[in-house]
Amino acid sequence: MRAILRRPDFRLLFGGLVASMVAESILLLALAIWVKDLTGSDGMAGATVFAIVAPMALAPLVGWMVDRFRRRPFFIGVNLCTALLLTPLYAVQDRGDVWIIYGVGALYGLSYIALSATLIGLIKEIVPGDLLAEANATLQTVKQGLRLVGPLAGAALYAGFGGWALATLGALGFLTAAAAVSRMRVREAAPSPAQPRWLAEIGAGGRHMLGDPALRRGVVGTSLTMLVLGFSESLIFAYVDRGLGHPPAFVGVLLTVQGVGGLLGGLSSATIVGRLGEVGALATGVGIFAPAVLALVHPNLWLGFVAMVMAGFALPIVIVSLNTLTQRRTPVLLVGRVAAASEAVVSGPQSLSIGLGAVLVGAVDYRLLFALMAAAMLAVARYLWLGRRLSPPLAPRPTPLDDALPEVRIPNATPTPEPTA
Repeated sequence: MRAILRRPDFRLLFGGLVASMVAESILLLALAIWVKDLTGSDGMAGATVFAIVAPMALAPLVGWMVDRFRRRPFFIGVNLCTALLLTPLYAVQDRGDVWIIYGVGALYGLSYIALSATLIGLIKEIVPGDLLAEANATLQTVKQGLRLVGPLAGAALYAGFGGWALATLGALGFLTAAAAVSRMRVREAAPSPAQPRWLAEIGAGGRHMLGDPALRRGVVGTSLTMLVLGFSESLIFAYVDRGLGHPPAFVGVLLTVQGVGGLLGGLSSATIVGRLGEVGALATGVGIFAPAVLALVHPNLWLGFVAMVMAGFALPIVIVSLNTLTQRRTPVLLVGRVAAASEAVVSGPQSLSIGLGAVLVGAVDYRLLFALMAAAMLAVARYLWLGRRLSPPLAPRPTPLDDALPEVRIPNATPTPEPTA
């Protein structure tokens, strides 16, 4: 992390993103708690999460919009708009105002897609290729660390001060991110001029994603991984209830333990990507999921803790690997559309499997389902590992004495257009 944090532009971006990630980690759970408090309904509370996820259907269009603008001003603008869209939460008083929370959640979900796609492109603009994995890993480490305290802090903030405090802290986080990025000085590539066939432009991200062998394998492998992991959202409650004999609230303890593993995985992911390449690192992360899931077949508290640490460790490796692969293999003028398309392809199947898992857990022994998940993870890991040579590891970063040497070209890498003022 030291090398990437020595870069002034990345330090500004990092500082702003820490503030916005704090806001995100507090808002996501607390909004659902707010709805539960107002309505007393678990279903209506769960619908809050659906409202945030539903805009994923518009991801290709959002990616096209991201690529129509320079990254830095667009990132600033979306953060300012996100802070503004939280203000209707001040009007929420009783059950009749729940629709306001749903509306804010849907708009927040839309802004999340735009910010994620813009961020991947902005990092590509300001960070050299050999430091992309380190930049992504640094941000992922902070995000995983916030998983340890963010949801609990949001719940405590809501319980102590009410919903207005959530809106205020969230808005401050996004305003801070906008202010920090406004101080950056970035020479960006100009966006390509609009074409008459705008539908073809929207689909350009998906076509590039499917046309690049390494990116296609990485996205397909990650999508299959998230499809399988989606079942665990329901199975973990059966594991805690039927297996461990604890109340459902104990799931929060397991998620905290998973956050510890996530912190360790974030710290390690750049090294793993650097040594194995992006597709090889993806295979490693998915491969770690397999024994973690298999350990949940036998209900034992300490074995369960080990399994959650392993699962937490694997998750940031998968995320950092896919983000770095997207940045390295995509021209800068397309990166917003490719990032949004891959997000849709990865998140869509996961949403379906969450619903299917809720049905299956009532009809099939959860231990059998965990065993089947482990077998599927091994198959996906093998599929990814066989394609590891599609994205070879980066050459070591030159020392200061080597700065005058020509840049080492990476085989099979997609060339990036030279930025213009």
